[in-house]
This record gives sequence, C-alpha cells and structure tokens, in this order.
Amino acid sequence: MNQRTYRILLTQEPEGGYTVNVPALPGCITYGNDITHAMSMAREAIELYVETLQAEGDLIPDDSRTLEYSLVVGL
Repeated sequence: MNQRTYRILLTQEPEGGYTVNVPALPGCITYGNDITHAMSMAREAIELYVETLQAEGDLIPDDSRTLEYSLVVGL
C-alpha cells in the first residue's frame, strides 16, 4: 500500500461544523460535525477519490512536496 500526503483545509461554518477541502484533489470536499468527524470524513473522501483515479488510470496527485506556512500581517 502506497502512502500519500494530503493537505486539508477545515473551515468552521457559522451554523456549526466544518467544511473540508483537499486542494490537491479538485472537487474533493466534505463536511463534519466537529473536527474529529471532519477528519474522518476527509480520510474517506480522499480514499474514494484516489480509488476513482486509480480505476480510471489517472495520475494520483498528492502534497508530499508541498510546504505550507501561515503569516499574520497587521495592516
């Protein structure tokens, strides 16, 4: 089994819960009631997305070579 690395972005929604986006996999978006649920849903969504890519013979992107930083800038 090959391991791949994926960056996920969690956005807290005003009505509650978190929307999850996987930038390396366009359209791979899911939702969780809390962070733990959102992470579980993200793993499931990524696995299904990658299975579909494999079945179609497409390349499988990942974020193994991506570095990410956050900057706080006062304006």
